[in-house]
Amino acid sequence: MIEVKNISKRFRLNAPKGKPMASTRDLQEQEGWFHAVRDVSFQCAAGEVLGLLGPNGAGKTTTLRLLSTALKADAGSARINDIDIVKFPLMARKNIGFLSGTTGLYGRLTARENVEYFARLHGMTEDRIQQRTDELFTLLGMHGFGNKRADQLSTGMKQKCAIARTVVHSPAAVILDEPTTGLDVMAAKTLLDFIASYKALRIPLIFSTHHLHEVEKLCDSVCIIHQGISVFNGSVAALRELGGSRDLYDAFVDVIEGRQ
Repeated sequence: MIEVKNISKRFRLNAPKGKPMASTRDLQEQEGWFHAVRDVSFQCAAGEVLGLLGPNGAGKTTTLRLLSTALKADAGSARINDIDIVKFPLMARKNIGFLSGTTGLYGRLTARENVEYFARLHGMTEDRIQQRTDELFTLLGMHGFGNKRADQLSTGMKQKCAIARTVVHSPAAVILDEPTTGLDVMAAKTLLDFIASYKALRIPLIFSTHHLHEVEKLCDSVCIIHQGISVFNGSVAALRELGGSRDLYDAFVDVIEGRQ
C-alpha cells in the first residue's frame, strides 16, 4: 500500500540581484516561493496501478520525487507498506523501485552490467543477481542487446534497461515517471505489458503519463494534480462520470477546466 496525505513542497524563488520579486497571478508562486506541490493525497493498494495525471508543471514529477525520497516534503505524510518515508527514508528506499525522467545509465557499461551494478548496490548475492537479471531480460526482451554498451543503445533499449535496474531488487512498490515517453509502439507495448504484470504480483505501482490511452488500458485508479493540488482521486469510470463524458480526454479536460 502506498498512502500519501496532504503532502506539500515549495522552493525559494530568486529575484534578480537588487530588484524586488515581481508580482504574479500564478497560484503556485507566493511571497518569493514556488509551491510545486501544495496539497496532494492519494492511495494505491497492493496489486493496483495508479495513473498520476496533470498538465505540464502541475507537480507530478515533484510528487514522485517526494515519494522516492529524493526530496523531503515540507508538510504532510507518505507511507509505503507502513514505512514512514519522511522519518525513515533509507528504509523506504530499500522498498522502492523508482524510475525518473532520465534513464540514469552508465554509458561505458553494457546493459547487463548496468543492471548487475544496481543489484549489487542493493546488497543482492551474486547467484540472485544472475537469476533476477535473466528473469528481467526475458520479460523485457533484452537478451539481444545485453552485451551492448549503454551509450550505443536506442532510446527504447535504454528505457528497458532503466526499468530492469529499477526493479532488479524486487521492490515492494514501483514508481515510474513517464516511462513510455519517446518510445516507439513496440517498445512502449513491452513496457506497458510489464506494468500490467505487476498486478499479479500484488505490488502497488504508480506511473505518471500524458497518454490517457495508457491509463484506460492499465489503471485501476487515477489521481489528477492541477496547480500543485490533487483535484481528483478515483476510478477511471468515476473520472468519466465526473467529467460528464465517456471519452477520457474530454473528462480530463472538464476536470481541469472546472478548477481554473
